[in-house]
Amino acid sequence: MEQVKRMLDASALWRALMALCAWVGGQWARSGVVQWFLHPRGWGAAASESSVFFRLWALIRRGLCRLYGLLRLEALFRGSVFTRPWVWCMLPAVLAPLIPTMAVLGLAAVGYACVLLSLVRDRERELAWCPVNRYIILYAAVYLAGTLFSVKLSASLRPGLLTAAFVLFAVVLGNAVDSRRQLDGLVGLMVLAGAAVAAYGILQYLFRWGYQSAAWVDSDMFSSIQFRVPSTLENPNMLGQYLILLIPLGGAGLLSARDWPRRCFYLACCGLMCVCMLLTFSRGAWLGLLFAGAAFVLLLNPRLILLAPLAMVALYFVLPDSVISRFTSIGNLGDNSTSYRVYIWMGTLAMLKDYWLCGIGPGDAAFNMVYPAYGYNGIVAPHSHNLLLQIVCDAGIAALIVFVIVLFVYFRMMCCALSREKERTSRLLQIALTAGVCGFMVQAMTDYSFYNYRVMFLFWVCLALGGLAARRSALPERSAGR
Repeated sequence: MEQVKRMLDASALWRALMALCAWVGGQWARSGVVQWFLHPRGWGAAASESSVFFRLWALIRRGLCRLYGLLRLEALFRGSVFTRPWVWCMLPAVLAPLIPTMAVLGLAAVGYACVLLSLVRDRERELAWCPVNRYIILYAAVYLAGTLFSVKLSASLRPGLLTAAFVLFAVVLGNAVDSRRQLDGLVGLMVLAGAAVAAYGILQYLFRWGYQSAAWVDSDMFSSIQFRVPSTLENPNMLGQYLILLIPLGGAGLLSARDWPRRCFYLACCGLMCVCMLLTFSRGAWLGLLFAGAAFVLLLNPRLILLAPLAMVALYFVLPDSVISRFTSIGNLGDNSTSYRVYIWMGTLAMLKDYWLCGIGPGDAAFNMVYPAYGYNGIVAPHSHNLLLQIVCDAGIAALIVFVIVLFVYFRMMCCALSREKERTSRLLQIALTAGVCGFMVQAMTDYSFYNYRVMFLFWVCLALGGLAARRSALPERSAGR
């Protein structure tokens, strides 16, 4: 590496290119728009604590603390396992890809109760504040309102309540983790779970385990692809969405590891997840992962992006022909999968001209009550195959606006943290969680990413982890034992 660096430094073209990059970077950093973006106003704790939500929470908390004392519940809960909220919130976050959706909900409910118990038992414990939380709560409220206006309330109530519970878990998880050790342990366990999911997917491919749908591959156009890996998430596209979130976390762990056992662990996890990603044959997921990788490199060291053309050429010679032909078919309307999506988008847009205000309600049943009247070519679909379109279908234009605000505030929060972060591990974790959400949203343009509730749950978990990573340096090394 040192020799390569000396060779590059000896090149006049390279030095000129570096000087140009430095000048552009300086102009960018001094831009008024960038300075406004990186220095938001009204994000301080004092501004948050003066809000209506905090005043209402303070009132409710005082009442619960008084009730807790009157009932003398401390004797019951002293030393109980339920006084460790991090454990109960960690379990659904780690096990989500491995257990059924309702089991995830049950563990999340225990996590809710444990966090509430910890806040009632310890009156000195402050409610953890994160700029994106208020918009997450607002999104859940708007989504519930959209559920109540469903064209078929009985069918929409369950998915609506489940979605709201999983969305709000992001706020709960942010209050469960109170030390750097807990945060790093949670991330490491999630990466380990991702490696386990990937290893099972690779075994599926080798031994042809599991269900395969004829709709997953155009057999005429891709005759060489006989099997697409769904692993534990029941669909290769949903598996790809999950891996987009986890692979950057594994990369951050690898780069921040301080000894060889940890480096080998994260390298093995990343290798398994990348191989499994290839075996999904999900073009949207591949594109999302490439975008996440580009964002990771750009945030880590912007000059490394100059090596992107070389990396793309190297991938061309390394990847098998089936992967290359599958990837280069993106946008080819001759592919049944692509044309299928385009027709669904056209039908959904026609439907939303009449239902844009409140949507039609969440769930397959509500969608299929209305969509067939607007569908093109008689295509039947359970959802719109686009996350943003589906949010409007579920809860109307207000839900989409709030969701976009959630993303904007999240990315702004992460960029603000990156601009001032000096500690390497915290910075790498912030980069990974920013890049993963970027890649997730790229694939979300071609799929309804929240169709699998466990993948949706993990998306909101990653937003919570982003809020924790943004203030990781301010967290104590270890928990105070609350």
